[in-house]
Amino acid sequence: MNITTELDQEVWHDLQGAGAYEWWYFDAEDKVSGISIVIIWFSGFPFSPYYTDHYEKWKNRVTAEAPFPSNYSGFSFQLYENGHEVVNFIKEGRNGLFESSRSEIGVRFEKNRFTYDALKDEYSLDIDFSFPVRQKAIKASLLFSSCRRIVYEKKDGNNAGQVPLHQWLLSVPKAHVEGSVEIVEQRNGSIRTIPVRAIGYHDHNVGALPMQEYLARWYWGRAFSKPFDLIYYVTFFKNNEYQPLALLVLHDNTSDKVIVLDKVNFQESNFSRGFFAPLHSRDLELQYENVGLKIHHNKVLDAGPFYLRFASGISLQIDGKKIEGINGISEFLNPVRLQSKFMRFFTRSRIWRDTEKSLMYNSYNNIKRSLDWKNS
Repeated sequence: MNITTELDQEVWHDLQGAGAYEWWYFDAEDKVSGISIVIIWFSGFPFSPYYTDHYEKWKNRVTAEAPFPSNYSGFSFQLYENGHEVVNFIKEGRNGLFESSRSEIGVRFEKNRFTYDALKDEYSLDIDFSFPVRQKAIKASLLFSSCRRIVYEKKDGNNAGQVPLHQWLLSVPKAHVEGSVEIVEQRNGSIRTIPVRAIGYHDHNVGALPMQEYLARWYWGRAFSKPFDLIYYVTFFKNNEYQPLALLVLHDNTSDKVIVLDKVNFQESNFSRGFFAPLHSRDLELQYENVGLKIHHNKVLDAGPFYLRFASGISLQIDGKKIEGINGISEFLNPVRLQSKFMRFFTRSRIWRDTEKSLMYNSYNNIKRSLDWKNS
């Protein structure tokens, strides 16, 4: 796994090999209003059961036609309010729904797009989609203004660097986010407009082959607080002979200094699992000399057979001082679970595949819609 902060790596890599993937991730959190938003564009949706099925059939020579990544493009939009899901939308589809460039930063999936203004160092996100099975329509306009970038690069040294391309671009560690989200309830025509004034984050991942063939699991998280902002990233590889990668980025808001630690000791404890939750640690600890970070996964915000998103409580010890009460967002991913055909069956309940009919998708969302009405 390579790590970089180079802005030119933000453009679409247009990898065309079977199983390749790429995604652009944005999140925003307004702690005053309790609103948090996650928006992702995909070219080669690595978590798609449809993409994985096609890849395995091609790999096992059941079909001669290799899966083309951009025929499994996607877009997802999640909105949470005070820890509760309001919108959870994931759609994927053929190449014609996706558009990007090898020379300019920006992506479009249907009417959902983002563009980048290099002079202002700003990302403009324009969201416009209907969610028929939940009888909602969503429009949003959000401006991510970068307030910090860092310079860092680390090459994967496993197997003397002779490894497939998997890269994490830490693009914008912190951004100011302004805009609004409009939710239309199509059953009665009511409109709710949510103003957004938040702190945001943006990164970008790309890989040349399916994640489940190279990565065993990863943890990621970020938190913003008055004394320190922080990002951590820990990856374990499927090949046990490869050394795990652990990274901790700290920004001291008093001195405006950035500390990047990439030789961090990492420890998992208090393991948990569920039918739709892979085995994961509820408590993490990162340690390097006089710096110690403890993360507790307080509340599950989103869960799937291979993925968990948490609201986390974090404590930081640095130079003999202990800082408690930091709140952030954390994620856990076990891509190996993507190989389970049984779990893939349930994953279909979360993803709207363009032109595909799915009884699981309709049933799951009909239940969720009924709960929305009950709680409204």
